[in-house]
Amino acid sequence: MAEELLDATDHEIIALLREDARRTFSDIAGRVSLSTAAVKRRVDRLREKGVITGFTVQVDHAKLGWGIEAFAQLRFFGSTNVAEIVETTTRIPEAQAVFTIAGDPDAVVWLRSRDMAHLQSTIDELRRSHRITSTRTLIVLDSWVRGEDRPE
Repeated sequence: MAEELLDATDHEIIALLREDARRTFSDIAGRVSLSTAAVKRRVDRLREKGVITGFTVQVDHAKLGWGIEAFAQLRFFGSTNVAEIVETTTRIPEAQAVFTIAGDPDAVVWLRSRDMAHLQSTIDELRRSHRITSTRTLIVLDSWVRGEDRPE
């Protein structure tokens, strides 16, 4: 769905759902000056067109015991294809996402771990891959994500 097919009301609905995916159509309707049925039709259309791909919950991973967050930059042998990069990195449960990128390095993996020892063992496991030639780990100190409230 091209950007020009979304009007200001669509953008406002999306922003409201990003703030709280459990927000009711009735609540949204009151905020965007539409009927509840009109909001439902718009959300349905946004879902059908693939603009809204799902609804989710925000989790405090530290409270689940996974408080360390890091990014590992990975360099692979030149003959490694993208499918092999994804397979190598996503086989470990600590990997939250992998981004193959242009330039150096070849990929960045977003990791979560319980503590520093667990992070070290995760990096060691990645290094054992015979496809990876080097790693560089960046430990997250704090983060900000658009649409998410910051903890008090």
